[in-house]
Amino acid sequence: MHIAFFPGCLVDMFYPGIGIAAVHVLERLGCEITVPEKQICCGQPLLNSGYAPETMPIIEQMVNAYADYDCVVSLTGSCMFAIQHDYTPYLQDKPALLEKQQRLAGNIYEFSDFIYRVLGVTDASAVLGSKLEASATYHKSCHLTRLLGIEEAPINLLKSVAGIDYVEMNFAERCCGFGGTFSVKEPEISCEMVREKAQTILATGADIAVFEDAPCLLNVQGELTRMRDEGETDRAVRCMHLAEVLDNR
Repeated sequence: MHIAFFPGCLVDMFYPGIGIAAVHVLERLGCEITVPEKQICCGQPLLNSGYAPETMPIIEQMVNAYADYDCVVSLTGSCMFAIQHDYTPYLQDKPALLEKQQRLAGNIYEFSDFIYRVLGVTDASAVLGSKLEASATYHKSCHLTRLLGIEEAPINLLKSVAGIDYVEMNFAERCCGFGGTFSVKEPEISCEMVREKAQTILATGADIAVFEDAPCLLNVQGELTRMRDEGETDRAVRCMHLAEVLDNR
């Protein structure tokens, strides 16, 4: 299967290893992967901050970069939601671009959902040879869980990795406090939210905290590091994207 891959800005700029792991996994599942040269930021931070006119060139470039592909896999739920839904109101007076965007909206899939539902992989150990001897907990990110409704795929894939001892965290569905521009506009509230998330992760006793959205991983990893550096905990919890877990053999 030929797919176009959308890594998202944080993977592209901060966590290229996550993107590499995702590509490894998809290639092992028989996918031929293209990253369009013209792919850029989806523009969600600008849209969320009210800069719709300034975002239009970004929307147009993203739609044109991916619209001609029959299958697009996104490594980030929040960007995928923006492409599928947030673009639509701003394209009502651009029918040709709206048609392309609607076609793209129907052809884009989140990474874990694509593997689990489209490719039909339910046992990562058997199909991918995924293996990791560790206890792991999972953070249910807001866009993936609430807005895209993807819950079953990432958890079941994680549980199917050989050697993983899955531990459910309390309030797994609570926001980590990042929220894109929210963490910039409301830093005090954001800091309290990520602190609570870090505490619930530590309370599980898990070796690894697993994420499906890189922004959440970045935020929580930073808080766990601060807590350890400041002597609030002596535990080093490793933060990993699901793609990295699945790629581990």
